[in-house]
Amino acid sequence: MAVTTTKATTVKLREMKQEGKKIVMLTAYDFPTARVAEEGGADMILVGDSLGMVVLGYETTLPVTMEDIIHHTKAVTRGSKSTMIVADLPFLSYHISTPETVRNAGRLIQEGGADAVKIEGGREVIEGVEAIVRAGIPVVGHLGLQPQMVNQLGGFKVQGKDYESALRIFEDALMLQAAGCCAIVLECIPTPLTKLISEHLDIPTIGIGAGDTADGQVLVIHDMLGITDRYMPRFAKKYSELFQEMTTAVNNYATEVRDSLFPTAQHSFKMNEDVLERLKSEINQRSY
Repeated sequence: MAVTTTKATTVKLREMKQEGKKIVMLTAYDFPTARVAEEGGADMILVGDSLGMVVLGYETTLPVTMEDIIHHTKAVTRGSKSTMIVADLPFLSYHISTPETVRNAGRLIQEGGADAVKIEGGREVIEGVEAIVRAGIPVVGHLGLQPQMVNQLGGFKVQGKDYESALRIFEDALMLQAAGCCAIVLECIPTPLTKLISEHLDIPTIGIGAGDTADGQVLVIHDMLGITDRYMPRFAKKYSELFQEMTTAVNNYATEVRDSLFPTAQHSFKMNEDVLERLKSEINQRSY
């Protein structure tokens, strides 16, 4: 049974921070994983552009399109009724112009059914954040390691380890709050920096690879459940080993099919004998 009974809102998220209650966020990319996340008690579900790497097989998040995010967000919203849904603005969906940024954010709400959107970047995206907020759309920021900037960053590396970059991330967090963000994801930054940022913000921080001082945590559900056998980042923790369990189940199925052990009468349907005999007679008469 799900722990969450009241759908998280921007107001509730701020209240949870004030009350010291940790916020639980998970990614989900389809109907079944959304059901698992909600029934498991997540407060928020992120339809991240990480779907490109996790379920579409890309090497990075860069090939993910608006259509991809909308498609998966629709499936997630059908599977979740009491969890706050946040959808990612993918690469190049908010870089061209402010009007296009607002239009794309609106599509995630209007077509996808999301409750909020997430945008990567700091001071360079402030204008877009402000415009989205003015349109009545809640925005979650994203600082630290920004997967859409992987080529510029030179890989998936921890950010904010030196004075200049740490100060920039800290200032960007304050700017995003001032621009109207309702929360900020902090990815792959040192724990002390997360603590400083969290202490100076009124809005909650959601950490991933950012230590235990954030106001909440997010993990990729496929990593957390052990559904994938790919490389696991250091910050991820497996709470199950479903890849092995699923592989064993498939192997058992394949063995039973090849040994004619499945299906059995329990998994099959009968036919009225009179109908069957009539059918056989007709087939014989027509000489098929």
